[in-house]
Amino acid sequence: MILRLCSTLLCVGLLAATQARAQDTQAAPGALCQSIGGSGSLEAELLFGRNIENKATVSDTEWSDFLGREVTPRFPDGLTVLDAAGQWRDSQTGRIVHEPSFIVMILAPNTPDTLAHLSEIRAAYVKQFHQQSVGLTLAQTCVDF
Repeated sequence: MILRLCSTLLCVGLLAATQARAQDTQAAPGALCQSIGGSGSLEAELLFGRNIENKATVSDTEWSDFLGREVTPRFPDGLTVLDAAGQWRDSQTGRIVHEPSFIVMILAPNTPDTLAHLSEIRAAYVKQFHQQSVGLTLAQTCVDF
C-alpha cells in the first residue's frame, strides 16, 4: 500500500514538473530572443534534389546559374547553401531514391512576399529540372547577427 502511494505521488510530481517545464519553454523563446538582442524571423529550408529525369544530375554550373537567377534576387540579404545526400520515396514507383541534394536555408521576415518568393523558387526548379517537388520546411525562430 505504501509502495503504491509513493509510486502515485512520484508520478503526480513528475507530471506536474513536466507541465511546468512545458509552460516555461513556451513562454521562454520571446524572452530568450530579447536577451540576446534578437528578433523573430521565419526560417525556411528548401530541399533540392539533383537527379534529373533522363539525365545524370544538375551540374554545379546549372545549380550556380539557378541560384544566381532565381534565389539570390529574391533573398539578397543572404542565405546558406549546404550540399546534402537526400533520400525520399518516389510517389510514382514507391521506390526509395537516394540522390545528391542541396539545402538552402533562408532567414527572412514572415510576410506574404517571403512565402510568395519561396513558392516561385520551388516552381522554377521543378520546371527547369523536371522534378516531382522541392521540399520546404518553415519554422519561427530567433535571429541575431
